[in-house]
Amino acid sequence: MSVQVVSAAAAAKVPEVELKDLSPSEAEPQLGLSTAAVGAMSPPAGGGDPEAPAPAAERPPVPGPGSGPAAALSPAAGKVPQASAMKRSDPHHQHQRHRDGGEALVSPDGTVTEAPRTVKKIQFADQKQEFNKRPTKIGRRSLSRSISQSSTDSYSSAASYTDSSDDETSPRDKQQKNSKGSSDFCVKNIKQAEFGRREIEIAEQEMPALMALRKRAQGEKPLAGAKIVGCTHITAQTAVLMETLGALGAQCRWAACNIYSTLNEVAAALAESGFPVFAWKGESEDDFWWCIDRCVNVEGWQPNMLIIISYCLMSFLVSLILRLYQLSKAGKLCVPAMNVNDSVTKQKFDNLYCCRESILDGLKRTTDMMFGGKQVVVCGYGEVGKGCCAALKAMGSIVYVTEIDPICALQACMDGFRLVKLNEVIRQVDIVITCTGNKNVVTREHLDRMKNSCIVCNMGHSNTEIDVASLRTPELTWERVRSQVDHVIWPDGKRIVLLAEGRLLNLSCSTVPTFVLSITATTQALALIELYNAPEGRYKQDVYLLPKKMDEYVASLHLPTFDAHLTELTDEQAKYLGLNKNGPFKPNYYR
Repeated sequence: MSVQVVSAAAAAKVPEVELKDLSPSEAEPQLGLSTAAVGAMSPPAGGGDPEAPAPAAERPPVPGPGSGPAAALSPAAGKVPQASAMKRSDPHHQHQRHRDGGEALVSPDGTVTEAPRTVKKIQFADQKQEFNKRPTKIGRRSLSRSISQSSTDSYSSAASYTDSSDDETSPRDKQQKNSKGSSDFCVKNIKQAEFGRREIEIAEQEMPALMALRKRAQGEKPLAGAKIVGCTHITAQTAVLMETLGALGAQCRWAACNIYSTLNEVAAALAESGFPVFAWKGESEDDFWWCIDRCVNVEGWQPNMLIIISYCLMSFLVSLILRLYQLSKAGKLCVPAMNVNDSVTKQKFDNLYCCRESILDGLKRTTDMMFGGKQVVVCGYGEVGKGCCAALKAMGSIVYVTEIDPICALQACMDGFRLVKLNEVIRQVDIVITCTGNKNVVTREHLDRMKNSCIVCNMGHSNTEIDVASLRTPELTWERVRSQVDHVIWPDGKRIVLLAEGRLLNLSCSTVPTFVLSITATTQALALIELYNAPEGRYKQDVYLLPKKMDEYVASLHLPTFDAHLTELTDEQAKYLGLNKNGPFKPNYYR
């Protein structure tokens, strides 16, 4: 997962910059911290209760009327074309099954009578879906939509409660209102809000730092006046972040960054709570851009901050984090931006531990496969690749690694994995997993050479790593197996199993550990607070990394969950190391 936070206030058009190779990054500037962002950042002594109110002297001051956002970005920089109820059985009449297949009714006094027999007819609907068949609704269904109708339901438990009337009608064609009469949202089914609220409540129990931040800072409202546009995966964990930002004073509007990762019931719960949310699981490409347009282009509402996961909203308003660096180097970046994706807490926890657990979950839910003895190639040995390799190795898989970076390659070797080129093992492996964030890692040539029933999936993030577009040709047949699982069949009968159409596997086809996402979400919230409250001039029109003090603060908020107790430096030890007793304990360039 890639995360960026951008501050934006005044209108400023961002010029186009051609994507070019980057030279090695220059020395990172040392950053100061605004008191509003840090506040009571010192962890409780001995790892105490993170939810205890901070002393008044340590609380961040309320921004004065003259303090405002540190930079500007206009959403006009890139205009986008307009594109059944469950019944509980009567407790007084329980049913019992007779041995001969009939039913018995048991009354409260214990009398057993045979129920009248009925003959039930089972009707089978034709579920065959043709890859090349075009939908009938113009402008509402793309090709990806036509082969993924079954992917519109969430994998969560609440999916079973979906109203039977919730058919293939596009949410764009429905007129829905929440209980307060607002219609400023577009979700699959607002009636699912109750179940989504329960999922959010579960997530809150596993997100201690974010809840602590909400409790400590909601009195000061450090984000009062902030108007935040978000483009992220809309899950229960995202909902906790959004409601925390709202509690801290921000106004939020949200769209999805992935057409498959939205939990419909969670989106409904957020809409019911008054958040303008425009997302549903199984959007078409046209739907996707329509949702972003509805989220951003609102009369009388100008966003001054952005929080982005992935390439989606960035390509709409600015660009990829890589392009942000290029714009900055060219002197054409019009806003300060904070690259949360490369913060220590994001890389070392979300990318590693989250993927270590969710890769198995995603593969199990989609393929029901057994990992023992399977040959797997993992493309990329960054933090995501390390997590995937560790999980698969622990389950008994034979794991190969491809890598371009000699340092990461050496780590893979010393961790016990064989370093190969993809061409060397492509004919023999059972699973191919991309974890690079690059494009065309798995090409059509690789796909042609894969053995029958090879499973292909992406954990890196965007859907560019696997050349799925090359598979959409007349000679290949697509066959939907189950939600977001496709057989792509060659003329000779060979087939590969493609998961989530090359999009992010874990958030498209399964769930991710809430506790780990608490770390990332808290990092995002602190980055927003820091950018919004920083004194004028602290952050210029450049790309910054999260200060280490914030990274360490985020980590400290999660330690009490484990009943962990930090050791404190003595004055002598701190002087010897040249450190402040309260941190930061790592230099700002530490990664």
